[in-house]
Amino acid sequence: MSYRLKSTDSFNKRAKKFFQKHRDLVDRFGEVTVKLSQDPFEPSLKTHKLKGKLADKYACSLNYEYRILLTIEIIEQEIYLIDIGTHDEVY
Repeated sequence: MSYRLKSTDSFNKRAKKFFQKHRDLVDRFGEVTVKLSQDPFEPSLKTHKLKGKLADKYACSLNYEYRILLTIEIIEQEIYLIDIGTHDEVY
């Protein structure tokens, strides 16, 4: 079962700035998005459901320091990328 990845306009804007500062993470982001599209709960992604005001969202790890905030639409087989940044920036 594969998922379609979609991104919000705010994610695209944020990601553009993020990757200008962190060019070394572009390849890692590509690896993560491939894994997300194949299985969003693959253990190496550390995908987890959030709590509180973000209870309808999930987060996965880009690396130890950076996270990707997302929603997963199981019925539609879609994953929406919402935000990218440090733990404190996305939560």
